[in-house]
Amino acid sequence: MSDWGPVFVAVILFVLLTPGLLFQVPGHQRCVEFGNFKTSGAAIMVHALLYFALICVFLLAVKVHLYLVFIQKEMADWGPVVIAVVLFVLLSPGLLFQLPGRNRVVDFGGMHTSGLSILVHTIIFFGLITIFLIAIGVHINTG
Repeated sequence: MSDWGPVFVAVILFVLLTPGLLFQVPGHQRCVEFGNFKTSGAAIMVHALLYFALICVFLLAVKVHLYLVFIQKEMADWGPVVIAVVLFVLLSPGLLFQLPGRNRVVDFGGMHTSGLSILVHTIIFFGLITIFLIAIGVHINTG
């Protein structure tokens, strides 16, 4: 049985916490800026920490799971948390790359984003996290 809960939680948090879409901490001019479609290394780090905290709450404390048939798991699985946080940082639009870019297909390290690039990066994020968690089944169990 595949657990789709971590995939959906990770993708939703990816969209909501992408720096520059809804908000950015720290902003360029103020502590918090809203909807500026810009980013920075510091903002990605702060948002990655927020992402880590929230995904831990949802996956480890609240234990969000989605099965076709209910299955109870006793062990804490850090695999979805680690995979999701690493992908969040690597796929944050503007840090390593932005697809599509502003003036070309791909921009590298431009620290800008757009609604279209957030959509494309979300689709890539969804595909990769589905591969890691559902197809491959990466698990890091403790307890």
